[in-house]
Amino acid sequence: MKPFSVKERLQSFKYAWRGIRVAIWQEHNFRIHLLAALIVIVTGFYFEISNTEWCWIVLAICIVFTAELFNTAIEKLVDLKSPEFDPLAGKIKDIAAGAVLVSALSAAIIGLLIFWPYIEDIS
Repeated sequence: MKPFSVKERLQSFKYAWRGIRVAIWQEHNFRIHLLAALIVIVTGFYFEISNTEWCWIVLAICIVFTAELFNTAIEKLVDLKSPEFDPLAGKIKDIAAGAVLVSALSAAIIGLLIFWPYIEDIS
């Protein structure tokens, strides 16, 4: 086992940020989720939601981003190992995409539960 190195730990953050940037610039769905997150954040400030509600919103956003990053990594790995069409490779990619869908739908439900009372108060 290698000894602990602050320089190597800092380098690992650089690689992680690079991965996030790749997802932002190369994955359309990630940008869609990013736009949705920005809209939700602006809406949260507009309605002055509570700290507890912010915790739920931040958690939901982070889960969607995490799912999208894992999905992107899985898709890239599958494409690397199976560049030609393979039904099993397709199923793997579909399952990973399904995880993103589940997280996005869950986030949407959390958003509705939090924002609906504020929206009702406007009318």
